Amino acid sequence: MSSEADEIGLPALPGRSGAVSRLMQAAGTHNLSLLLALAVLVAIFGGMRPDVFFLARNIENIGQGIAILGVLATAQTIVIISGGLDISVGAVVGLSTVCIALGVEWTNSPTLAILFGIAVGAAAGLANSLIITVGGVNAVIATLGTMAAFRGVAFIVSDGQSISIFNPVFRMIGAGRLLGLQITIEVLLLVVAAFYVLMRYTIVGRNIYAIGGNPVVARLAGLNVRGYQVGVYILSGAAAGLAGMLLAARTGSGQPISGSDGLELQAITAAVLGGCALTGGKGTIVGGLLGVLILGVLNNGMILTSVPTFYQMVARGALLIAAVLVAEQQARRYG
Repeated sequence: MSSEADEIGLPALPGRSGAVSRLMQAAGTHNLSLLLALAVLVAIFGGMRPDVFFLARNIENIGQGIAILGVLATAQTIVIISGGLDISVGAVVGLSTVCIALGVEWTNSPTLAILFGIAVGAAAGLANSLIITVGGVNAVIATLGTMAAFRGVAFIVSDGQSISIFNPVFRMIGAGRLLGLQITIEVLLLVVAAFYVLMRYTIVGRNIYAIGGNPVVARLAGLNVRGYQVGVYILSGAAAGLAGMLLAARTGSGQPISGSDGLELQAITAAVLGGCALTGGKGTIVGGLLGVLILGVLNNGMILTSVPTFYQMVARGALLIAAVLVAEQQARRYG
């Protein structure tokens, strides 16, 4: 039986233990590269601001800062693996925050309001899926159009105003702790765990990979490609609704402009950085989470080192371009 090194065309390393080899195989070369990049960022920003960066408060700030993005990015990872793309998620987040705020105002029930916001997000995802699957519109064009439409609906529903949320139970989601950990971070971990199990251990996950890799072959194999695509976009919309809940709880309000600060761009960046191929069929939930962590540390580090906001935008855009270039080079080399 050939070794892992033989399989990828590299000489075997002398003295490599079986445990180390199994660890590298389980983690994946790309994920190990992401961990290295993350360690480099931590070393750079930690060296520049050691008085602040490694404080427990700042680590929590990073965790809380990536919670919303992490929920979006893990769902975006699944969409991209399936061969699609959802640019409307930022607008859906804003629409969901408004609907949740109105739900709390109408019912005074955080549970009903949260379910309402997630349902609105799922309905937005359903609208995206029907435009793409039934209408035959390219996913980029379709979700670019619905992004503008959903944002407009959010402004119409809220009358262009921020809607404050005064319910203390709901506000606890954004500021409270459970078992010593911030609730927003726990929500992210639960979402990541659920999506990880879905994509790695279920037939549904394997079929999503197959559809993204080659939809024609998947259809000939008897898979309901259109049904899976509808389900994936509904999942993405529901995740955006959940992210809207986290954002509304943190800010204590529903704001139609929420999500317009490039959340969709950052979610796509994290997914591609995590190893997703924009052509579909490739990517992992763990890789997407590592991409989110890299973005979170980068954002936090730039703020701590007083990098101007406009330069931060340039850095995020450059990171997306770099991630796509690396993915394209790997596809040419191994694909």
